[in-house]
Amino acid sequence: MTDPIHEIDVLLVEDDPGDVLMTQEAFEHHKLRNQLHVVADGVEALSFLRREGEYSDAPRPGLILLDLNLPRKDGRQVLEEVKNDETLRSIPVVVLTTSQAEEDILRSYNLHANAYVAKPVDFERFIEVIRQIDDFFVSVVKLPR
Repeated sequence: MTDPIHEIDVLLVEDDPGDVLMTQEAFEHHKLRNQLHVVADGVEALSFLRREGEYSDAPRPGLILLDLNLPRKDGRQVLEEVKNDETLRSIPVVVLTTSQAEEDILRSYNLHANAYVAKPVDFERFIEVIRQIDDFFVSVVKLPR
């Protein structure tokens, strides 16, 4: 008997409106049942995750899609704070960024990113990558509730 597919809340931390739109379209295109929440910078991301201020009713995400190059607090700092926070560290973080620099890849994994994905520039490929991330983290991997 297989487990039913569970819906999860996904937090997208992305400051580029075009990438936000493409991610939203990928969720709609593949009829992904997960709820996508979007914040535009690292400060907002941590407020969302810690349920502070306007995010006091925010759900705990089952997955974080994190860009590295963000205003106010960059993705590397967010990743470090999430993975050093006992209440947040179990949330899987997928770094989803344009950087293909070896230094960024190594640093992200050293900060305990669960995966590092370079954003494809092609729209169809981008949609497919989002579907694959969703399939893996929702259908394949067992996540804590």
